[in-house]
Amino acid sequence: MTAISAYAPLAPLNEKQHTISFQEIYPEQRSETVFANPNVSDAVIPHLGRSTQQALLLKAAREQYTLVTDHAIPTILNKDEILVKILAVGLNPIDWKGPAFNFGIPSLPWVNGRDLAGIVVKAGTSSRVHEGDIVLVPSTDYRDIRKAAFQEYAIATHFNAARIPSSRNIHASASLGVAFVASALALGVSLGLDFSLVTKCPGPSLTDVVHQLDVNTIPVDIKKECFSAVSDVERVTSGDWIAIWGASTTTGYITLQLAKLAGLRVICVADIARHGARLVELGADVLVDRHDTDRAKEIIRGVTNGKLRYAIDIVGKDTATILEATLDDAVRSDGSHAHLLGLTGLPKERKSSLTYHTVPIKLFHESSQVGEQIVCWLEALLQSDTLQLPEIIRTDGGLGSINASLDLLREGTASGKRIVVDLASS
Repeated sequence: MTAISAYAPLAPLNEKQHTISFQEIYPEQRSETVFANPNVSDAVIPHLGRSTQQALLLKAAREQYTLVTDHAIPTILNKDEILVKILAVGLNPIDWKGPAFNFGIPSLPWVNGRDLAGIVVKAGTSSRVHEGDIVLVPSTDYRDIRKAAFQEYAIATHFNAARIPSSRNIHASASLGVAFVASALALGVSLGLDFSLVTKCPGPSLTDVVHQLDVNTIPVDIKKECFSAVSDVERVTSGDWIAIWGASTTTGYITLQLAKLAGLRVICVADIARHGARLVELGADVLVDRHDTDRAKEIIRGVTNGKLRYAIDIVGKDTATILEATLDDAVRSDGSHAHLLGLTGLPKERKSSLTYHTVPIKLFHESSQVGEQIVCWLEALLQSDTLQLPEIIRTDGGLGSINASLDLLREGTASGKRIVVDLASS
């Protein structure tokens, strides 16, 4: 299949949509920019004459974040970068686990935060998004402190920003970015699922996009994973069974929806009493309760007649090991194998007859071609109302409320939902 190189733009804005004047921000700019989300007022657009901002700094591992008011507003360094005024921040487990267990922190003090939504306040003429656009940004490039979400302003690359249609809630949209990128790369690159064959709102064939890249531009540590689905006999296709352990997580919800769009049959492992109804609503073919692991393995093997070839674990090494036991470990006559992908860990001891995967998340921000294909498809899915957004718990209080919100996340209060912190009213 050939890669999809372009997507239709968002529908034209109508006269009822809100307009923001940028003349106060940029006196040299004479035109007005149409603001694509009527739910956010002009008041969230401050003067950019200052050089500092509020931010949450992590000053030491195993400590809470500290709110400061004198952190530098990040600077645009190249033509692909845009500046975003952050209006909402979606919280991820890594936001508390990183400091608690001292990982994913390049240096100290540091700014964290992976999911944000906001308004573009600076963009170059060649950018695919424009000043005034409301966008969501999955900040996968965590080593660049300028791109972190726990601050008033953040840098993003235009090919990593997805415009949010006016019909979609900005806070719910702020919660799905990293989860969507992880799901798209897991299914579309690691397992080779061809989204261009989707009937409703088709997407890209990411394996074709990757194969068109200069191999020398792909980071060494993800190169093997990027080309793991090169053989057609190894790629997951419509009609195949796939098991998802951790299906009630945001990544699980998104993975389930993308898999169903592509015609896969999906087994969802989760707390069925709490999340079963939602998973059925999203299209799950089989529900398996996670509390009885022996029974779970038995059900998965029974449903697939012992021939399961594809599985994704979103929880950790222990559950990935359980899921591994449900896979058919026999090499097929065509030389193909069963595949296990772990988002947060894989079994310590591995079988030579199985193929193991991680998500090449770095590909999203390292490759403009891959990044743009993913966000363009996300825009189309949102515009067509094809993708259901995560349920959220919205908290007010701005950056200063994030520590308390992370405590709720750590305690499991938000199980099955995402906590989103509102910055627009702070």
